[in-house]
Amino acid sequence: IEHERIPPRTPNMNAHIEAFHRLLEEECLGRVAFDSYEEAYQAVMEYMKFYNERRIHSSILDLPPHEFYKKAQTESLIIKEVRV
Repeated sequence: IEHERIPPRTPNMNAHIEAFHRLLEEECLGRVAFDSYEEAYQAVMEYMKFYNERRIHSSILDLPPHEFYKKAQTESLIIKEVRV
C-alpha cells in the first residue's frame, strides 16, 4: 500500500473516499450517540463488515464488494463507468 496525499481543499480528487465517509456518517455514526470509544469502534467495525459483505453497490453490478471480488476472479465482468 502506498500512502498518497492530495492537495488541501480538493475533495474532488479523492471523491471515492469522500463518498464513503459520507455514507459512514449517515448510515452508521450519525444514528447513535455513543457512550464510549469502544462502542463507536465496534459500530464502525460492524458497518465495515456490512459495507463490504452485504451492502449492494450500483457501480459494481449491484453486488457487495466481497461478492464482486470473488466473481471477478472467475468471470470477466463489465462494470458501469464511474465518473469522478
